[in-house]
Formats: sequence, structure tokens, C-alpha cells
Amino acid sequence: MNQEQRNAIPEWRKDKSNSGGVGDDLDHHATASLTMQPIVSVSKLSKTYASGFQALKNINLDIRRGEILALLGPNGAGKTTLISIICGIVNPTEGYVQADGHDIITEYRAARSMIGLVPQELTTDAFETVWGAVTFSRGLFGKPSDPGYIEKVLRDLSLWDRRASKLMTLSGGMKRRVMIAKALSHEPQILFLDEPTAGVDVELRRDMWETVRLLRATGVTIILTTHYIVEAEEMADRIGVMSNGEVILVEDKTELMRKLGKKQLTLQLHGKLDRIPDNLAGYGLELTADGSELIYTYDTQTERTGITALLADLNRTGIKFKDLQTKQSSLEEIFVSLVKEGQ
Repeated sequence: MNQEQRNAIPEWRKDKSNSGGVGDDLDHHATASLTMQPIVSVSKLSKTYASGFQALKNINLDIRRGEILALLGPNGAGKTTLISIICGIVNPTEGYVQADGHDIITEYRAARSMIGLVPQELTTDAFETVWGAVTFSRGLFGKPSDPGYIEKVLRDLSLWDRRASKLMTLSGGMKRRVMIAKALSHEPQILFLDEPTAGVDVELRRDMWETVRLLRATGVTIILTTHYIVEAEEMADRIGVMSNGEVILVEDKTELMRKLGKKQLTLQLHGKLDRIPDNLAGYGLELTADGSELIYTYDTQTERTGITALLADLNRTGIKFKDLQTKQSSLEEIFVSLVKEGQ
């Protein structure tokens, strides 16, 4: 490690970066089987700003190679701070981050070469062409010129026909595609997308989803933050939920829906009710405002849902229904519930 790199290491890390310390451990882990090692590993990560505000609190997170991980959370949850630390934009206060086995501080050049970032804000040189902007970004990482690769990226993102256009002439959605192309220009293995479809129309948003899937198919690991719950539900393999600077849950999407999803049974009644009979109070039923429907919420994970007993009690009470339907909780409802619990 040269002196310039040593000076870049925070004081709290210097005593652990000497030979025989954490640096040797990191070298050892970097040689482990890539199939067993997560491509991004975050350990005991915290960030406290000079004002005293603690943006991140003891974050532990492993991101699997080749997955799409969606990070959900309200404004101020710490999503962008976490991404910024992993990408080397913000310095951590405590903790460690590795990108494909490279420590982001002691091996910062190798770590950053593995990462592409598409920030939330659109920051482009208005007078540069699409081709020039993407080619320049590749050069920033010391990569040799490769017009064939740049052409492939632009074609994959439907930008090839606009390669000679100045960025100032592009729509907001096209500019966001250029940002993705710039992030991919140096052939990273990890791509961070911070609100990738913010401000774009529904059709373009679906095109972007398809683009992300194609990128994942090439082996790129993708981490996205989004406020569009349907976006996470549509694309992600795993869901991470952040609240108040903490990761409160990371779970496979299908398993999360299975574990935390509630189901509702809605009974459309023959006759309206003024109130729920006392002998049905134990079921936690809801009566719609017009008294025409009863709603029963149950947990699919329990051995018995209680539906059979409920229908039997309804029959004994003389309450008849003409139709029924069930509805599974959406990811949005699960997310809101988790955030409320984390506050």
C-alpha cells in the first residue's frame, strides 16, 4: 500500500490495515471460492455525520452474486447513504465493506472498478454527445478504448440511433438511459440503481425493467432503491427493508410474501348487518360501512385458518352470503407494516 492510499484510510482503520491484521484476512477471503462468497459484504457499518446525525446504525448485509436486490425504505431511511459508502462517495464512521473481495478503503481502486452507479439525480454534460459521454466514462477507469463494447451497451439500451445526439436534446427518460450506459461503460460486475425510474412514464418504466433483467442475465449483480413498490415486486429476487438507518429485514421476495402476507376473505352478504353479532367477536371481523360485506383476515402460516369454523358459526347465526373472494396482501402493505414496526 502506498502513502497516498495510507493517507486515505480513516484513523479508526489504520491500526487494522497493517500486515497480520484485517488486510491479511481480506486477502485470504478474496481467494475463497467465488461461488461461496457474496459479491458485496457489509459488516457492522455505521455512519455518523459531523452534526451528530447517525444515518446508518450497525448495518450487516451480504449481496449475492448475480441477484437483483431491492432496497425499500421511506425518505431518510439511509438507502442512499449506504449506496454512497459502498461506491466510495461517502466515508464510513465504522465498519467494513468488500466489493468482490476487495476492501473499499484499502483496495479502493480495485473495489471501485467493480462498481457502476446510476445516481438519482441526472447529472450530464449538456453539450456532450451520447457516444462521447459514455466513452469518456470508460476512460476514467483506465479502460482501453473498445468501440465494439460501447456500441453493444448503446444498442442494449436503445441509444444507438441517438449516439451522435447532444445530451441536451434528449428526454428525461433517454438521459436516464445514458446514465446507465455510463455506469456500464467500464464493464462493472455490480450495478447500483438509485431510483432508476423516477420521473419516467409507465411505458418507459417497463422498458427499463426489461433492460435490468437483460443486465442480470449477463451476470451483473443489481441493487436498486425505489419508492415504486410494484417495481420491487416485479423485478427483485430479494427485498431489503430499511428504516431509521437500520436494515430491519432482508428476505427472498417469494418467502417474504409467504411469511408476512396476510389473506382476506370477503363475504358478500344476502342481507345487510347493522353490527357484528357477539358470538362472532372472536374472529376479528370487519363490517363494511354499508353493512353488505364481512371481511375476515387470516394468516396462511397457521395450521388452521379458522375459515371452516367461521362459516359454520355464520350458518348457525343465520347469516347467509351470496359470494366470497380472497385477496393476498401486496408487497406494499407488507412494506408499510414493516416500517411501522421498525419506527
